[in-house]
Amino acid sequence: MDLVNVSEVSAGLFISGVIFIMLIGSFLSLGVLRFFQLKKRQGGIYLGLSGLSFVTMVLVVNTWFS
Repeated sequence: MDLVNVSEVSAGLFISGVIFIMLIGSFLSLGVLRFFQLKKRQGGIYLGLSGLSFVTMVLVVNTWFS
C-alpha cells in the first residue's frame, strides 16, 4: 500500500481547491435536482454554472499555483 505525500501542497492551493470543489458539486447537484423536477431551464443554468466553475478552477490553479 503506497501513501501519497501531500506535504508540498500549500494552504492556498488546498483552500481554493476545497472551495471550488464545493461550488462545482453544489451547482451539479442542484442542476440534477432541477432536471428531476422537470425545470429544464434552471437545470441547464446550474449545470452550465458547474462547468463554468470547473473552467475557472482550472484557470486559477494554472495561473497562480503552477
